[in-house]
Amino acid sequence: MKWLTEDAILNCKHELGIVRIAPTQDLVTIEHRRVLVDNNPEGRPITGCPNIGATIKPCLHTLKVETGYSDFLRINGQRICLDTVTGLTDGTPPGVVKYTVRAPGQDFVAEVS
Repeated sequence: MKWLTEDAILNCKHELGIVRIAPTQDLVTIEHRRVLVDNNPEGRPITGCPNIGATIKPCLHTLKVETGYSDFLRINGQRICLDTVTGLTDGTPPGVVKYTVRAPGQDFVAEVS
């Protein structure tokens, strides 16, 4: 499982919705790109979701991460985000549409399970 950096691409399951990530730590980098940690993917805006209609709400924000934080590795006490990060969005239908990692932002550092 690869670590996520600030260059990671996360999107909603409607494929075109892109999560806007904001890294919060500066201590650890991979190729000068900051590593993402616990709660960086949560509560983030999603742009470009095509799921639009009269009674349909597009994915606009990410909700809590369900899986994908490291159980072993931490930076300043915060768990590292892995390429298995997934959680729900606020889009319709509620409680169904997930966001996932399309690309981790780097191909060098991984956690071995």
